[in-house]
Amino acid sequence: MRVDGLLFDKDGTLFDFGATWNGWAAQMIARFAAGDTALAGRIAQALEYDLQAQAFLPESFVIAGTNREAAEAVAGVLPQGDVDQIETDLMLAAAEAPLSPAVPLGPLMDGFLSHGLQLGVMTNDTEYGARAHLREAGVEDRFGFIAGFDSGFGAKPDPAPLLAFADHAALSPGRVAMVGDSTHDLIAGRRAGMQTVAVLTGVAGTEELAPLADVVLTNIGHLPDWVSS
Repeated sequence: MRVDGLLFDKDGTLFDFGATWNGWAAQMIARFAAGDTALAGRIAQALEYDLQAQAFLPESFVIAGTNREAAEAVAGVLPQGDVDQIETDLMLAAAEAPLSPAVPLGPLMDGFLSHGLQLGVMTNDTEYGARAHLREAGVEDRFGFIAGFDSGFGAKPDPAPLLAFADHAALSPGRVAMVGDSTHDLIAGRRAGMQTVAVLTGVAGTEELAPLADVVLTNIGHLPDWVSS
């Protein structure tokens, strides 16, 4: 086996980013704007979101950013915006977002576990949201390590949360693959001394991810062949 552990990003990796978050974001912008079309436009601009296309722009910081960063952007344009309250509102609403798994997750993770691999999730979302989504998808119990940006280890591209997984699993970082859809994921993986696997179920394309990845896969369903090759 090429690795002893797999550490997954969540959004854009375990779950297709656009199918899960684009429509949800339009609903949240409308909710914060409360019928004010001009304000909705300013919120969308702050989040780097295209209201007409109902999709995040490829360069949007939200794609790989933290819940706090998104809350700060919204608060910056809302009259008397309370960033703490907005952060809580986003966390609770995100936990109920309609999920679109990139592939059937249960059988894939069970296959990895049957080969003795240790599995983890590290997301720049909240830990609360990560656990809610994994629970909804029926796979929370497959992961021995689940961390968000607020779990005390830091946020990607800092390698610290990745190394926390390696420590938790008692694995050498070089025997772990960081699997993600953004440069944040891959930079963190490289900094941690891990192998890096890019997937194309987020917003970034091959040309952006390939320089930082050991391999670029269409989705995580292709991981078993790579792991065993």
